[in-house]
Amino acid sequence: MLELLKELDENLAIEGHEVHDDELHIRVESARTHVNCSYCGQESNKPHSRTIRTIKDLPILGKKVKLLLKQKKYFCNNSDCAYKTFAERFDFFEPKATKTKRLQQEILRVALTQSSIAASKYLQKSVVQVGKSTICNLLKKGL
Repeated sequence: MLELLKELDENLAIEGHEVHDDELHIRVESARTHVNCSYCGQESNKPHSRTIRTIKDLPILGKKVKLLLKQKKYFCNNSDCAYKTFAERFDFFEPKATKTKRLQQEILRVALTQSSIAASKYLQKSVVQVGKSTICNLLKKGL
């Protein structure tokens, strides 16, 4: 399973996983000790806090996947930076997103071949719990 997560980000470490009905919950954390400020680019190794983010990903072996990501916040070391803290960023999802980029691409791929209602029903059965309004919003952003 670690090899699959390394496809998302090579710095992810697995803390554990559980299977709940048709869902696989994977607890992950970044192994990085230094990150760059999202705003000024200054490197920091001074942690501030942690929060758990739930990020949905593509299914594994027919199980819907939820990544429970322990995301760290850091203090910015640059006294000239307008922000005192920042959250570490990952390339596999957008800063405020709840789905990985590759899951969003799969939703778009399915949605382009059928109506948003039909795509929603299909995706809810096998890929991810997603409503037609979410599909419409992704289509607007994706095109």
